[in-house]
Amino acid sequence: MRFMIIVKATPDSEAGVMPGEALLAEMAAYHEELSKAGVLLDGSGLQPSAKGWRIRYDGDKRTVIDGPFTETKELIAGYTLIQVGSREEAVEWARRYPNPSIDRGEAEIEIRQLFELEDFSPSETVERFRDMGIGE
Repeated sequence: MRFMIIVKATPDSEAGVMPGEALLAEMAAYHEELSKAGVLLDGSGLQPSAKGWRIRYDGDKRTVIDGPFTETKELIAGYTLIQVGSREEAVEWARRYPNPSIDRGEAEIEIRQLFELEDFSPSETVERFRDMGIGE
């Protein structure tokens, strides 16, 4: 089972304020534990939304919308991707995630399970994804 630990953006992260050495060290130690346990798949911080864009769909029409985006609570600042044996194990790892707030104040992470190819009915399309190594 794969889970994404999503770090919610804050006004600091959206302003491009970089974490200090103490927070970086906590994050490094946590990710080292994940790695040693064999459950870490990937993880990274994201640049502020001012450097990003969105694609809005209306039928077949696509519109590019440049950042920044104003609703910080709807943005993410980073993620960690883990693969574990159960939801309970994912909860335990998530509870150990360091407070990502630069000022050690309020922060929030969200944990979401990823779909696996086995969640879909067998089909040629599912096999195409499997051949690409996606969703496994």
